[in-house]
Amino acid sequence: MSAQSIHQHRVKFRERREQAEARSSRSLKSLEALYDPAIAWHGPHPLNDCVGADAVVNSFWRPLLNAVPDLERREDILLSGTWRDRLWVASTGHFTGLFERTWLGIPPSKKVINIRYGEFHSLAGSQINESYLILDILDVMRQVDLWPLAPPLGSVEHVLGPATCDGVLNALQSDQDSVASLKLVEAMIAGLMRYDGKSLDSMDQSRFWHPGFMWYGPAGIGTCSGQTDYRRVHQLPFLNAFPDRVGGDHKCRIGEGVYVASTGWPSIRASHLGSGFMGLPATGRPVTMRVMDFWRREDQHLRENWVFIDLLDLLLQMGLDVFDRMRTAGVLNEVDVGGLGV
Repeated sequence: MSAQSIHQHRVKFRERREQAEARSSRSLKSLEALYDPAIAWHGPHPLNDCVGADAVVNSFWRPLLNAVPDLERREDILLSGTWRDRLWVASTGHFTGLFERTWLGIPPSKKVINIRYGEFHSLAGSQINESYLILDILDVMRQVDLWPLAPPLGSVEHVLGPATCDGVLNALQSDQDSVASLKLVEAMIAGLMRYDGKSLDSMDQSRFWHPGFMWYGPAGIGTCSGQTDYRRVHQLPFLNAFPDRVGGDHKCRIGEGVYVASTGWPSIRASHLGSGFMGLPATGRPVTMRVMDFWRREDQHLRENWVFIDLLDLLLQMGLDVFDRMRTAGVLNEVDVGGLGV
């Protein structure tokens, strides 16, 4: 598919989605019409998998809109491309609105909430026929003052969009830029896989990253800046905890202009053999990780990286039910936290 055709499909997709999600005319039927009737939809724990457009609406959209009736999408990045002969669009940003009713067992704050999201959609004609979504549900717990875990090592303030404010691609992008961005990310990932188990320098990551790069992780890990901070906040604790990690089941990896997006479901398979990741002791258990990444290239280096990990799913595999911990935090804080409901 040509770059021009990909660009046209992205523009039309965004127009259809904006019409379906517009507060003035939004309905569950308009949202359902975005999806193929037999869509395979994959979400974060506790939503997980469902099949069919009606199931997507009833498991995801209906409960979310009930909790946040004035919900709006604030998009930071939108790009498109082909992966294994299929057309994909990828997006990240925040869902925002007044948190009025319980969602996923999380009590409402009665204040504005910002729900960070990453999503990948495969398009067939005018509809989505396969979809992957990660929401930073841990960050929602943080925003309602029910943090259930040890303090993260990085900053957990509001995650910013691209410094260049150009992440929502509206114009046709250069093929040369798109190829260069994708090649840089793939070379960087190949370097990560060369870790010798002893020295972080064995991965030679400084070749790929700007000295002042920003790494925006999920709420349980946080945001960091530059190689030294990144190693402290995420890389060292992660590699110590999961020394045998291997990459895996990638569902999409696309590059458009200076942006790249990739997701795997699961993206990583590993054994939890070391302590320290998110303040937790080793369990020895095998785990898988649902992951999404979005990158922005600046000249010959990666300047920004937005990272999503379905931490609730990962922690459950490690024997920790975050919703149970949240309810305990609610009791300690004298907050009315009911059972898990959607």
